[in-house]
Amino acid sequence: MKITVLAVGHLKEAHWRSAQREYLERLRHYASITVREVEDDGALCAAVPERARVVLLDERGSDLDSAAWAERIVGEAELRHGAQPLVFVIGGPDGLPAGLRARAWQTVAFGRATLPHRLARIVLLEQIYRAFTILRGLPYHR
Repeated sequence: MKITVLAVGHLKEAHWRSAQREYLERLRHYASITVREVEDDGALCAAVPERARVVLLDERGSDLDSAAWAERIVGEAELRHGAQPLVFVIGGPDGLPAGLRARAWQTVAFGRATLPHRLARIVLLEQIYRAFTILRGLPYHR
């Protein structure tokens, strides 16, 4: 399974980059995963592959617990759409462009709180990792 995380902006602080490296290393056991940083919404829209299953992170999206997240997002994409790339999109401070909203396969939220985009990226990577461990019955999610 090929996964891409597309995000507006860069991780400048060492602690965010370290956390990202940690989860990317863990995830390499389950999927081919890359993080692509872009400068703005226009570049964000252009970076999404045409055939991708697009998952948007948005405060208005579905608020799922980790087990449902694993089943509905990662599990369904892996089992039913494995040949299609799975692309998670984190917009910039102004939200997500309408064109991406129209292409979304799923829109998910990490609760009703507003998170800094840097933190949202780390939470996303952790939830993707947790989803794979849930789907494989590993003890990480107890």
